[in-house]
Amino acid sequence: MASDTGYKLTVSAVRPLTDDAVAVTFAASFDFKPGQFLTLAIPSDRTGVVARCYSLCSVPGEPLTVAVKRTADGYASHWINDHLRVGDTLRALEPSGIFTPASLDADLLLFAGGSGVTPIMSIARTVLEQGSGRLVVFYANRDERSVIFARQWAELAVEHPDRLQVVHWLESVQGLPTQEQLRVFAAGYHEWDAFVCGPAPFMKAVNGALRDLDFPRERRHQEKFVSLGGNPFGEFAEMGAESAEVDVESVQVEDEGPVRQGAVSVTAELDGTTYSFDDWDAGTTLLEHLESKGVKAPYSCREGECSACAFRLLEGEVKMLKNDVLDAEDLADGIRLGCQSLPVTDEVKVSYS
Repeated sequence: MASDTGYKLTVSAVRPLTDDAVAVTFAASFDFKPGQFLTLAIPSDRTGVVARCYSLCSVPGEPLTVAVKRTADGYASHWINDHLRVGDTLRALEPSGIFTPASLDADLLLFAGGSGVTPIMSIARTVLEQGSGRLVVFYANRDERSVIFARQWAELAVEHPDRLQVVHWLESVQGLPTQEQLRVFAAGYHEWDAFVCGPAPFMKAVNGALRDLDFPRERRHQEKFVSLGGNPFGEFAEMGAESAEVDVESVQVEDEGPVRQGAVSVTAELDGTTYSFDDWDAGTTLLEHLESKGVKAPYSCREGECSACAFRLLEGEVKMLKNDVLDAEDLADGIRLGCQSLPVTDEVKVSYS
């Protein structure tokens, strides 16, 4: 059921994954892309609600399922593991995010650390069931008991021996993977698309290894969650994000120049459709303008603190009011946030694909 503050979802299953993680399934299906996340409103006696982003581990067409691992100081992750039961209801926004492959027929090199495996599982299962791509998965954990989806990975590898290879890396046995070790591992897959999700040090090491191998930027993808300060659910204030265990440093927004005065022409490519408008007001963000035209542009926090509304700038220039999630490399690659972008030039062309 939809409302002004999201959808009301009923919990249909809660099952343990490890000693400190559960999978939560909702009696609902949405159109979504593998690798996207769900923003949930978690009840709080202190603030009324806190909002958290959790990556989906299900395949499009299945009921929505997220995996939630306890974090050291994570109120919401503890509440879900300790209190959430079948029949409970939670509010949620539509699935969002750009951590998703462009083609299910592409060969993918997938890196996961800890609970960062959640969107990786969604991507892997979807490719195996609906595409023809080959997959190599590097999955790092503290020890054997920490491996999320251990049984599922083993079953998938048996079912698809010609398309899926899963390599488990255990810190208790091998220590933390180094950038050099990751470089050697990835060296044989230079032509593949790479995806990485996990703790910040792990992602930094993986991306360093991929850069050492000259993986082009357009074939390196990483999921990022940062603490959110805004509130997409309306009447409550406290927010945050936990699912990928990622700590991303804030990137200052450079001054791209003065914001345009008056109306601007904008062309936006979204889900295979091209939208063109000549009346984008200079004081309105791109997200707000597209919504005013009835275009369902993606978003989650509206505060420049997640990547759900990210697009690629194809022509022209925009000025972002705030950015707490895109790094310098993202900006150099033309990626911007729709909820924070105001026009600088007379014409702007963007793509959400």
